[in-house]
Amino acid sequence: MIRILKYGEVPNSEIFARFMPTLDVADKVAEIIRNVRERGDEALREYTEKYDHARPESIVVTPEEMREALDCVEPDFLRILEKAAANIRKFHSRQVRNSFIINDEDGILMGQKVIPVDRAGLYVPGGTAVYPSTVLMDVIPAKIAGVKEVIITTPPGRDGKINPAILAAASVAGADRIVKAGGAQAIAALAYGTESVPKADRIVGPGNAYVAEAKRQVYGIVSIDMIAGPSEILVVADGASDPAYVAADMLSQAEHDKMSSAVLVTDSAELAEKVSAEIEKQIPQLIRAAIARESIDRNGKIIVAEDLRAAIDISNEIAPEHLELCVDNPFDYLDSIRHAGSVFLGRNCPEALGDYLAGPNHTLPTQGTARFCSPLSVDDFVKKTQYTYYTAEALRRVAKDVAAFAEKEGLTGHARSALIRTEQRQG
Repeated sequence: MIRILKYGEVPNSEIFARFMPTLDVADKVAEIIRNVRERGDEALREYTEKYDHARPESIVVTPEEMREALDCVEPDFLRILEKAAANIRKFHSRQVRNSFIINDEDGILMGQKVIPVDRAGLYVPGGTAVYPSTVLMDVIPAKIAGVKEVIITTPPGRDGKINPAILAAASVAGADRIVKAGGAQAIAALAYGTESVPKADRIVGPGNAYVAEAKRQVYGIVSIDMIAGPSEILVVADGASDPAYVAADMLSQAEHDKMSSAVLVTDSAELAEKVSAEIEKQIPQLIRAAIARESIDRNGKIIVAEDLRAAIDISNEIAPEHLELCVDNPFDYLDSIRHAGSVFLGRNCPEALGDYLAGPNHTLPTQGTARFCSPLSVDDFVKKTQYTYYTAEALRRVAKDVAAFAEKEGLTGHARSALIRTEQRQG
């Protein structure tokens, strides 16, 4: 049963305690990465057979497999995918950064170019659930950024095929290649390349502990978005909130994984008790009831705060992945939110809207990293190059200043490289 804690009456260490996965997989992941790096497709096939119990004929999804998948997906689901994709494109198109030039002084020009990476690798989880939504959320920003080749890696089923819903989403989003591989081995393939998988410049997307550790280990060989942990939701709700709504929203994340966390912070002790009762009532109604049960018992909590402002302070300290503000005037509090991955405003905005349809990205910072990390965006698929141009006269005006600065750092070669261009030299 979920715990109810009174803020100020229990230690802050209990209020702000966060479940941290303790599975040590670093050595296993390092071995997988080494093996894939050295043996390429052969190792990838072996790991797919070992962990996914499948040995597909082709590591890469063929055009025929794609056509078969699209033929068997319900037309209504395709319609929903297109609708979600349109919303995601609308939102992420506003994130596009422009190159710029500064030329406000004679003889001096400087600027910045915004350049997409050549190739992006996008990890889409599999196993206990299927996530076509993640395909849309990861591929569409990459395409908007202008990435030339977008590669999806996702584990196949026992039949050696990718779930049709995943392939349908990949088609709608515009993915260029889909690789039948999951886990650390997929990250290794994207980082180093194999016979069938081109080396990526950037790897994004959530995954299990093996995927997270693999991303950590290959960072520097390639760029990554973030190290994502288990899903989490924090609901700030006042006493007028419907306890059934709040409980349902908390369980929407608890059902993801037994390591997920669902937290309610409220100014109403009465609502706390009612939500606790609703959670007990609703868990048995879920298909993934066993997962939600363990998540709630292990990581769930309800915190009773003095008022809503205190509740916001608690939320900022926790820095949740998903934050719901279940109050009548949520915009009154929005400016006070400093640390959260994605915020859902009002009583009619469940977090599930963000997972599937609304448009903002659902690949978000977890484990308190919202204090310094951002949601996946178009920015994750571009890099910047800066440039500078000076005429001879423009350099002459500043050469002595450059030299003085360089000499202060003891770098006389730097000083000389500026001054030599201003000196009269004998032929």
